[in-house]
Formats: sequence, C-alpha cells, structure tokens
Amino acid sequence: MKLATRDIVREIDRISIEEYGIQGLILMENAGRAVAEVVLDEFPKVKRVAIFAGGGNNGGDGFVVGRHLMNKGLDVTTYLTVDPKKYKGDALINFQALSKIGGEIIRLNNGFAGYKGADLIVDALFGTGLDREVDGFYREVIDYINSQAVPRIAVDIPSGLDSDTGFPLGVSVKADVTVTFVLPKIGLAIYPGINYAGKVYVVDITTPKFLEEDIPFELIAYNNVREILQPRHPNTHKGTYGHLFILAGSPGKTGAATLAALGGLRVGTGLVTIGIPKSLNPIMEEKTTEAMTEPLPETENTTLGKVSIEAAKRIISARKTALAIGPGISTAAETGEFFFEILRSSSLPMVVDADGITLLAQNLNILKKLKAPLVLTPHPGEMSRLIGKTGDEIQKSRISVARDFSSMYNVYTVLKGARTVISTPDGRVFINPTGNPGMASGGMGDVLTGVIGGFLAQGYDPADACILGVFAHGLAGDIIARKKGEAGIIASDIAEILPETLREILNGKKEEFFYRIS
Repeated sequence: MKLATRDIVREIDRISIEEYGIQGLILMENAGRAVAEVVLDEFPKVKRVAIFAGGGNNGGDGFVVGRHLMNKGLDVTTYLTVDPKKYKGDALINFQALSKIGGEIIRLNNGFAGYKGADLIVDALFGTGLDREVDGFYREVIDYINSQAVPRIAVDIPSGLDSDTGFPLGVSVKADVTVTFVLPKIGLAIYPGINYAGKVYVVDITTPKFLEEDIPFELIAYNNVREILQPRHPNTHKGTYGHLFILAGSPGKTGAATLAALGGLRVGTGLVTIGIPKSLNPIMEEKTTEAMTEPLPETENTTLGKVSIEAAKRIISARKTALAIGPGISTAAETGEFFFEILRSSSLPMVVDADGITLLAQNLNILKKLKAPLVLTPHPGEMSRLIGKTGDEIQKSRISVARDFSSMYNVYTVLKGARTVISTPDGRVFINPTGNPGMASGGMGDVLTGVIGGFLAQGYDPADACILGVFAHGLAGDIIARKKGEAGIIASDIAEILPETLREILNGKKEEFFYRIS
C-alpha cells in the first residue's frame, strides 16, 4: 500500500480540487462521514461523544463527524479550541451546519471546567499539515484528552504526531483508532507513530486514484510479495535456482557463515558455497551438510586477506550467480584489502553485511565504482559508522537516512530494525511490517544476508530480493512467535521455518496491515 507525506497529501488535495473540480466540501463530507461510520462500527455501545475541534480543516472534519453521529441518535458535544469567528471556507460551512441543526458547541477558553465527560473522544485538533512543536494551550488540550479514561479516535492522524517521521511534535494524542484519508501517512506506519495511532482505517474520500501511482513510498503487504515470489516449476533442477557464494567467517565467528548459508538454502537457492579461511574449513564441514565449502588461503591471523584474492576470484567466476560477503569476516586491515578488491572486481549482484559494512565505512567512494548492484543491510549502529550520525539521529529519520544514502551511492539499503526500511537508488522506499521483538537476538542479520543473497542468486531483481527477503524473514519470526511466543527465538529457528513462510506467502491468508474503507 502506498504511503504519503504531508506534502504528497496536500498536493493530491490541491489537484483534486483545482484540476478535477472535486470540491473541498465534498472531500470533507466524505472524510467526516467515514469517521462517523468507524465510530459506530468500532464502538457500538457509545452514547456520549466529545469532539475536540481545532481551527482548520481537521476541525471541519470533526463538525461533519458530529452531524452524522447526531443523526444516529448519539449525544454529541463539540469543544472548540479557537474563537469560532476564525473559521473559514469549508470548515466554516460545516461549523454553521452543525450549529443550525442544534449541535451543542462549547468554547474551551477557561480551562476544562466546561467539559461534560463522554464515552468516546474524537480528536479533530490538527491534521497532517502540522510541522511545528505543540505547546501552550494546545499541549494542555492534548494532555487532557490523553488523561481521559475513554477510547480516543483520531481524525486523519493523532494530533501532534508528525505525519512524516512518526515522532510526536512535543506531545501527541494517543489514539485507540485512527481514521486516515486518501492514503496512510508514513508516520502511521513506522515507530513510534504506530504506538500513537492504534488501529488504522484508510478511507477513500474520492480523490482520483491515479494521483497515487508515482508515489515512491510503500508499506509492503502480502499482495506485494505474493506477486514477486516465483513458484517452483516441475521441469527444473538445482542449476535453475542459482549458486550463492558466501565469503564469511573468521576465528570465533564461523556461526555467522553457517547462518548465512542456512538462510540462502532455506529460500530455495539451488547451490550455496561458503568461502572460508582454510584452517577453519574442518569446522565448517562439521557445521554444514547441504552447503559446500571452499577453503581459501589465509593470513597469519587465519582470516581472509590479500593472499585469498585470486582463489576467491576463480571461484566467483565459476558459474556463481550472486555473492554475499561480510558476516563474521573480521575487520582486520588485510581482510579489508581482500574485501575491497572483491567488491571492485565482482560482476555478480552482491549483499554486504556486518563486518563488511564496518570495512566499507573506511572507503565509501568505492560504491560509486562497482560493476554490479549492491545491497547493504546495516543496523542503526552500522549505519552510524557509514554516515557519521549518532544512532539516535538515524532512528529519528530512518527513511530519509536510507533514501539519501541509496541515492548518493547508487546502492540498495536495508536499514534494519522495527519496521525495516528498504530504499533503492531511484528513490523508492519500502517499509516492512513483519517481525517482532523476539527477533532481537544474535545471528538474525546473518540469516537475512543469506536470504537476500539467495534471492539474488535465483535471479530476482535487487529491489524484489530485498522486499521479499525482509518480509519473509520477519514473517518467519511472526510464525514462530504465534506458535511458541517471542522469548527464546534464535536465528536458526528463522532459517528452519522459511519454507513454511514462503508457502504462507503464496497460499496463505491475505492479511493486510491497515483496514480499508471505500
């Protein structure tokens, strides 16, 4: 499902009104009526409703909500946070309509002494256009709304929540339900905004659908990955499904290489080979059965280095179809020489993770000289090493950080974390809704490296490999959590259940992550 920024929504509204003649009053009526329908569906026992109305069009939406709920027999009181003389345009028309049909309207200008209580609060203070800190009287209003022990339903977006970042602008209404218009806003699809939005309904208010086609932001859904995932055909063999070469492992970190290989195998890659320092090869042969190993010349410290380059190149050129490099490979200087030469020379699509990302931070300019597509899978700490920002700064602007990095260096970026962000060199951004806190354990990223590498090896487009890989990886964690709970999930559990996960994507439920109303 497409996601919108405040600017995108503003432009869709403008074009709908100015170029296609869809009056703003119609859009407001459709929006308010839909909110009223959700109130009645979600809270059928509610009798008394309090609407907190701001001074702009969000307040106008609230007036429409009030009128429709009154017609259904509910006791509705609307609380104004501005002088009603300040209303204009469509909001003024709907304020006047609510007044003329006898709606009870109270101006909040002496604290909250006039508040009569309610079974439900409708938050119609601010819309998606808010881009400044909430303070003063409005902060008091939002704090008061949050203090009431009744359900809260937000109109378009919880007031005070930044629609682009998902962070409160000082303070935000914490809604139980949000009814958002045209498209879900990015801030409703990422943390911490998810914690403020509650259950999200998406409402079609009759803006033209074709205006959404070129939007570059998208929440990954089952229908997306179902269209990407290719079924297995009867007349095929292991060579049909590619050969992934994994360069990984060093003393104490052979597990990373093993997990990456399991990830690649479990998503259906025909062949997986691990390139490992030769002294570690006996360990790898004990750890792996289905994956092959290639013992490579090693440094005195038993890591891959300059001495390993020629052997690795020969293996890469021997009908391999994708390369994964980095898990547990070490960050020694000699390993860096090996790593950079492999990147420079490889014509295979590549995925780089873990130690590979730490090495890459020493020479980002090499990314502009690559022969083949490259996927990077940093967690926030690794992203911090790449761009020199703190982890907190990255977490507060995950989408722009990933998007800017992909654009600058012509790479595919998978910024891991709750709601992993995938960005492409051409500016597209995909947000992944699968996964859970039980996946916060060691080795998960190694499996993901193998999963994405496996899809690359099978011939998937890099963007599709990232979308499918991240979604399936997180969904595997969700399936395990449903069966066993979140505590104690380990990385090999994820690899083990990936075939079942892919089957669920192809044949399972069509669950979406927002609720639609047309």
